[in-house]
Amino acid sequence: MRDPLAEPSDLIRSVSRALRVLESVGRAPKGLTVKQIARRCELTVATTYHLVRTLAYEGYVIRREDGTYIVGLEIADRYRELVTAFRGPAAVGESLRRVAVDTGWSHYLGRFVGGQVAVTAVAEGIRSPYLEDMVPGFDEGAHATALGKALLATLTSEQRLRYLRDYGMRPFTSATLTSPEAFEADLAAGDRRGMQLELGQFRQGVACAAVLVTPDKDLERRVVLACALPASEMMTSARVVRAKLLTAARAVADGIAADA
Repeated sequence: MRDPLAEPSDLIRSVSRALRVLESVGRAPKGLTVKQIARRCELTVATTYHLVRTLAYEGYVIRREDGTYIVGLEIADRYRELVTAFRGPAAVGESLRRVAVDTGWSHYLGRFVGGQVAVTAVAEGIRSPYLEDMVPGFDEGAHATALGKALLATLTSEQRLRYLRDYGMRPFTSATLTSPEAFEADLAAGDRRGMQLELGQFRQGVACAAVLVTPDKDLERRVVLACALPASEMMTSARVVRAKLLTAARAVADGIAADA
């Protein structure tokens, strides 16, 4: 999300335009022609042609035989680097994988990245529904996921309200909380419970629980651990889920501390 008021005075327009072109191509898996890219980016065809040629040369877009452009393999390389950077110490990744195997539930780490709630690591469990959106770098739906709730619960009420206003409260399902008042009440219930919880708010039939791993004055050093499982199982196993999450959170915290 770009803030027009925060635009730097020394913004390099050509770089900004090239990124807009890349974003447009990325949103069109079937490919776009130069004219289509120009129209979507509100650029001249000549300017778009030069930008696309440069991106193709660097490997960030690929020109197909029909003249359309799709994202290039360099994007995959940058994503792998992002995942590696987010993953953190090897001991943390091992703890995440171990708890996913032991419980059969998919587990996720999350933290604030650039002030925004983001998934930073994932370990899939064989008993959990597959959530294709929940991959490292996913930064949407903080109000609808237990992971997001656990991080937002560390903010002041004013900071939370500002976050929800900035990023919105999109209804992922009919159960998604879409008002700040309802969200505040839900967080308060999570505090009393000892873990944040959502039942079918992000995906129908799926539940997620989360606990804080590392509190810190530095916003971006706060880490949470979450797990996902069938909603029906959460209804009967909430205490077990909480106990296992807290045990795993201590192991993750130890891994983070050992690397400090």
